[in-house]
Amino acid sequence: MKRKDFLKISASAAMFFGITPKTLANSPQLVEYLKPTFDNDGSCYELKDQAIEKVRVGIIGLGNRGSVLIQMFDYLIKNNLAEIVALSDLNENSIDKNVNYLKKIQKRKPYIYSDNINSWKKLVKRDDIDLIIIATPWDTHTEMCIYSMENDKHVACEVPIATSVEDCWKIVEVAESTKKHCMMMENCCFNNEELWLLNMIDNDVFGNINHAEGAYIHDLRKHLLDDEYYHNQWRIKHHQNRNGNLYPTHGLGPVCSYMDIGRGDNFNHLVSMSSNEEALSLAAKSINSKYDSFSCGDMNTTLIKTKLGKTIKLQYDVHTGRPYTRLNNVNGTKAAHQGYPSKLYINNSKLQWSHSWLNEKEYDDYRKKYNHPLWATMEKEISNNQAGHGGMDFVMIYRIIRCLNKGLPLDINVYDSVMWSSILPLSEMSVINESKTIKIPDFTSGKWKESRKSELLRVI
Repeated sequence: MKRKDFLKISASAAMFFGITPKTLANSPQLVEYLKPTFDNDGSCYELKDQAIEKVRVGIIGLGNRGSVLIQMFDYLIKNNLAEIVALSDLNENSIDKNVNYLKKIQKRKPYIYSDNINSWKKLVKRDDIDLIIIATPWDTHTEMCIYSMENDKHVACEVPIATSVEDCWKIVEVAESTKKHCMMMENCCFNNEELWLLNMIDNDVFGNINHAEGAYIHDLRKHLLDDEYYHNQWRIKHHQNRNGNLYPTHGLGPVCSYMDIGRGDNFNHLVSMSSNEEALSLAAKSINSKYDSFSCGDMNTTLIKTKLGKTIKLQYDVHTGRPYTRLNNVNGTKAAHQGYPSKLYINNSKLQWSHSWLNEKEYDDYRKKYNHPLWATMEKEISNNQAGHGGMDFVMIYRIIRCLNKGLPLDINVYDSVMWSSILPLSEMSVINESKTIKIPDFTSGKWKESRKSELLRVI
């Protein structure tokens, strides 16, 4: 089989030809699969474009997520930093709800594109839009990102930005050729706790970080089995057909900022395993749901080794009934943190070891001293946008727009976006091969070796 033909084969087509993920992971063809088919040059690092005084925005997808993101524009629209030019969705009620909301915050009535499944392309082709925001089901993300960049638009896309390694490479290829921003909107990177930790790490409170843990552990059984919450039940279909870490970026994004992934270090390889699936089936049976035969295990655990020898533990469980957590555990040579609830430990330099976390007052002192300047200076604006996951959605949208206003690189670049998303298909490959070690592609063309500070540390 020629390499170019091999790369065109999707997972289902590969099985048709007798090439399953298992045989793929045990064949020399895997090496070819993980390589780019173009001259990858890493040229989108620190990408800048002309400053845009008022960012003109088009939004594709007005479901649960898109509707929240529109609300995050209130401050930006009222301060003449952005405006929403056009909206696209197939659901009339969603359109009406968001148009009515926009009437309260901007004078301009948005153009609507809702005639058919491809109406979003007409929105993208408009010449009065600078930024496309994508909040649609996962399988549509890559196509929409690529089409937007090819039509001279910057892109901010919901997670994950791609669900296959091939699509990750396609996004990098188009971003490098068009020199347009393509950012995955990983909102957890903008949360107060995560930015506080990043600020402490930057100020050497933690010393060297050699291990960190992230997760997305969130009981989604009700939403997954609800016929209305996810339009056409697109999300549960992934659980029926895939087995791995299907949502890696919420836990992984912040960890990568702590560990300078893509900015002095990079992923090298992973191993992944999933437990049996039981909890989602029991939930489906208890409500006589029409959905059954789920492939995704209740808990997936993926271990990642970096080029510099650091380790990351990543977990995913949306099937079982348990409290929400992203873990957010960081182990350094000088300090340690454990999330949910947040706890901090500081090493005693005299080796008079303690096995206790800091008490409430000591912890609060660190929170105040190392609070990220962004949260400290925008406390009022953030408090007015608590509906956006406690304020982190607002901070994310604010940062995207302000970077474009000033012509600065975005906080999360295209390489971050595909690196974090690639863990989804690569974890699947490891799971189906009895936790075989899987190499992780270098999407940066070696540019990760250049040490640089996280853009999240900038005050703009």
